[in-house]
Amino acid sequence: MSFITVNKLWKEYGDQIVLENLNLEVKQGEFCTLVGASGCGKSTFLKMLLGQESASRGELLLDGQAFPGEPDRNRGIVFQRYSVFPHLTVRQNVLLGLELEQKPLLGKLFGAGRREALEKVDAMLESVGLTGSAQKWPHELSGGMQQRLAIAQSLIMRPRVLLLDEPFGALDPGIRGDMHDLLLKLWQETGTTIFMVTHDLQEGFHLGTRLLVFDKVRNDPHDPQAFGATITYDLPIGRNDRQLFDDINKSVSETARNQAA
Repeated sequence: MSFITVNKLWKEYGDQIVLENLNLEVKQGEFCTLVGASGCGKSTFLKMLLGQESASRGELLLDGQAFPGEPDRNRGIVFQRYSVFPHLTVRQNVLLGLELEQKPLLGKLFGAGRREALEKVDAMLESVGLTGSAQKWPHELSGGMQQRLAIAQSLIMRPRVLLLDEPFGALDPGIRGDMHDLLLKLWQETGTTIFMVTHDLQEGFHLGTRLLVFDKVRNDPHDPQAFGATITYDLPIGRNDRQLFDDINKSVSETARNQAA
């Protein structure tokens, strides 16, 4: 049995079809990168995995059971915009998730429970390279450091699935490379199953063990919302196939041009 199963999945908003007939099986620990033109449903699919959106038709299963209808600790998410709390220090930001999980009413840990939680927080901060910034406020951090903090916030909860929605899109190329190295390191250490949306096809090939291309195979110029996107390529990544890279890049670019026309 696969870890995550997507079976004939559709997502519709009234007359608008966003996703149609998605079929996918993902093993635990895979790193799936999602690419495709803007508006083709990649982020919508991520929201369905998170529990923010429900399926219109079909099945979305986790370990053979329906995905929980609301976000929970088993699924962490990191957005392009830094989802950190500006009134808390770096250390407090990462600690908060553990406090809310263990003490949902008070939102505060004390005594041995707090010491144990802080040990986990400090170990996570070391993993993401933020030990020296533990007492800083988020506004004192660079963009790359804020994104490290956002990743630490998600991973401290030890989610089974990590969802990344263009997490490095706003970063400079050099910083983005450092974040790639960090993400791969953390993925190898934790074995978390990752789904990452990116507009950068090269980034998708570099990071993922599996590349999923979302595209519309049917288009009606008189009714652009009549058909949704599906997964047109599902490729294991483990080889350097430049021609394949060029073919997919051309396909994605043509789709973007058609949508803009």
